[in-house]
Amino acid sequence: MNPTQVDAYLRRLGVQHPAWPTVEVLRELHLRHLQTVPFENLSVHLGEEIVLEEKRLLDKVVGAGRGGFCYELNGAFGVLLAALGFDVTLLAGRVYGEEGRLGIPYDHLALRVRTVDGGEWLADVGFGAHSHYPLAFGARGEQEDPGGTFRIVEAGPDAAGVRGGDGGAKKALKGGGDTADLDVVMGGRSQYRLETRPRVLDDFRAGAWWHSTSPASHFTQSLVCSRVTEEGGRITLSGRVFKVTAADGTREERELGTDEEVLGVYRERFGIELDAVPTVGNPERT
Repeated sequence: MNPTQVDAYLRRLGVQHPAWPTVEVLRELHLRHLQTVPFENLSVHLGEEIVLEEKRLLDKVVGAGRGGFCYELNGAFGVLLAALGFDVTLLAGRVYGEEGRLGIPYDHLALRVRTVDGGEWLADVGFGAHSHYPLAFGARGEQEDPGGTFRIVEAGPDAAGVRGGDGGAKKALKGGGDTADLDVVMGGRSQYRLETRPRVLDDFRAGAWWHSTSPASHFTQSLVCSRVTEEGGRITLSGRVFKVTAADGTREERELGTDEEVLGVYRERFGIELDAVPTVGNPERT
């Protein structure tokens, strides 16, 4: 990133240029990213190609004022953090689904971040409803966060999410490496399995392609646009249903009746300007 891009990114987050890459700066950037850059899969249904290149990610998140899903959000955030002096490593994860089964390889992208004042942190602004602040990477006890109670634990051989004792599949979960995998747990439920081997952005191309094209991907089956509110709650637009969740967990929802209402919510509550209302589908890409 050049200085102009860094300044534009920070303006979108509403923060000043930090003097040092400290943990407090990381915490502020993490929260502000969740509050200002929505988690959304609109590109999947608008026929927009997902390109995992730094310039294209910055063009979308900063230039076009859009959001994205994990590869785009954490990919762009990692570029910003590195430009600000943080030591950033990309990590691959596999999300737990139904019956504790793990998703595809390179199912999720998260960040391991080292700060100048010591410590390593798991930063993840691309998982939807998750921690508001980075989690201490090396801590194994409970970590309280406005988003819930979290733990990072070593993944045991019986917690691989693979049924039937398939040793070959379990070995594949390690990605061929010797380092131990970790489970990220929220409220007592495993969210995703995280490899600790460093990755590069290009490694996630196949995962992004699968999630944006496969009928088996939940991203092709539904529309979502969501962000954390300044009060600590969350707003979500799922198709035409607008949900407001307060910090205490109480929720209100209403169905939007007209296209003008839907476009207005995208514009006024998420900062996204659209010409037409996206609908669930998987349009052909040229």
